[in-house]
Amino acid sequence: MSRALVVLSGGQDSTTCLFWAKQQFDEVHALTFDYGQRHARELEAAVTVAKMAGVASHEVLKLPDLLRSTSPLVDPGAALEQYASYEQMEETIGDRVELTFVPMRNALFLTIAANRAVALDCFNLVTGVCQQDNANYPDCRLDFVLAQQGTINQALGVGRFRIHTPLMHLTKAETVKLAGSLPGCWEALAYSHTAYDGAYPPTGRDHATLLRAEGFRQAGLPDPLVVRAYREGLMPLPETDNYDGVRASAA
Repeated sequence: MSRALVVLSGGQDSTTCLFWAKQQFDEVHALTFDYGQRHARELEAAVTVAKMAGVASHEVLKLPDLLRSTSPLVDPGAALEQYASYEQMEETIGDRVELTFVPMRNALFLTIAANRAVALDCFNLVTGVCQQDNANYPDCRLDFVLAQQGTINQALGVGRFRIHTPLMHLTKAETVKLAGSLPGCWEALAYSHTAYDGAYPPTGRDHATLLRAEGFRQAGLPDPLVVRAYREGLMPLPETDNYDGVRASAA
């Protein structure tokens, strides 16, 4: 029996990876980290998504006060940068490391996840990092993942532990289309959470929110999370063309 452990934040990418893993492996487990993140709503999303996927087990692991950073994700006193548009965000950030980057976070997560995976007799770890973010998050690059995989294999004294990154070379639009092809994933995305400000509905203008919105726009598909919030009367539909079908059905 093939087994995998998915690092499940509760966001769009990890939700997509969870349902990808359901198609690739016989038994799928999930691990979520509670590290004191600002957008703790992701933890609730992870619990909901894991139940919808019917995983074999789901652990929400509360970490002690380990990660220190000026990132607004873990420093409540740091301002969360907002942008007028996706284009203005791209121009502002450029090639710099994104202000929400938490140093060594993914290195820590993958190390602990490897421990949990081996305890579950899993030698396959799945994570939602992708090189779409490579200029902004150094620990989302393929070279980092391969280095971490090598370190884990050396630490375990094996050669068969693998870190799977199904989104690594996909654009956000391609990730959206992949999600639409995975049974159950589209429905689960309605309960995922991406916004760095921790708010629902997702009406902010932070990096993660704008990146997610642009991915759905380029894919020509409505974001199930936004549609859910709209149908609950919490927000208007965006004016972009990918919501025309939703508007027509509501007319």
